[in-house]
Amino acid sequence: MRSASNRQDVRLTGRSPVHLSHTGVLLCEWIRSGWEMLLRNGKSRSQREAYRLIYRTYLKDGFFSLWRGNSATMVRVIPYAAIQFCAHEQYKRILGQYYGFQGKALTPVPRLLAGSLAGTTAAMLTYPLDMVRARMAVTPKEMYSNILHVFVRISREEGLKTLYRGFTPTILGVIPYAGLSFFTYETLKKIHAERTGCSQPYSYERLAFGACAGLIGQSASYPLDVVRRRMQTAGVTGHTYGTIAGTMREIVVEEGVVRGLYKGLSMNWVKGPIAVGISFTTFDLTQILLRKFQQLGYNGR
Repeated sequence: MRSASNRQDVRLTGRSPVHLSHTGVLLCEWIRSGWEMLLRNGKSRSQREAYRLIYRTYLKDGFFSLWRGNSATMVRVIPYAAIQFCAHEQYKRILGQYYGFQGKALTPVPRLLAGSLAGTTAAMLTYPLDMVRARMAVTPKEMYSNILHVFVRISREEGLKTLYRGFTPTILGVIPYAGLSFFTYETLKKIHAERTGCSQPYSYERLAFGACAGLIGQSASYPLDVVRRRMQTAGVTGHTYGTIAGTMREIVVEEGVVRGLYKGLSMNWVKGPIAVGISFTTFDLTQILLRKFQQLGYNGR
């Protein structure tokens, strides 16, 4: 009974971080996507144009249009985060039993593997929702009225398999991203505990550890993230991308390595550490809180 209750705690805490992290940083994601579209079409090579895009969108469609796609983002990240955090706890337990570290901190390789498996599991189960979010972020509101409309229109006009366009680069990107993010966060907490003798870091320390984890994870996987977005939005940009290698080659030839494969990375350095730091910290603190409530419940019986 207790193990089942612990799994439920993990699922509950997995859903909590996403509301705080992703809604607050969606504007950064919107700027990054819009800036990439401008640069891809040859309209600008300056970040200043991205901010002009914000102002023009605000004047034309209103303030809340800057959060266009937030509902699709929430629909995706709530199950994604719940699955990822829950899967990570389960993979840590399984790998701990397999390598003989039950109840102890994992060694580096199993720690990296647990994060990669957790991210891969979540990405595989929620990918069509990521496709929908990407489409809504780079298209005018007249094109898609809501999330369901995106699904229906893509299915009718481009086929159901389009919902999985960019799936392979997503999986290849999430392996280093999730692996390094969880690995970095868990490793920093372990080092902190060994050096300070305090098993639980302060909230601001958790935020710093999570920010470092997000920075490292997103920087390592960013070129594949660019390829993923290009393949996802090919239907509305007029480009045709067939394979990962072909897409990467075309980006490098047309735009160069830095301006192509690392386009928008500076904006990601703002968004990523904030989102990941908040997610990890909120997960940890909510899990601690729920476990205290659980202990009070058992003691009350």
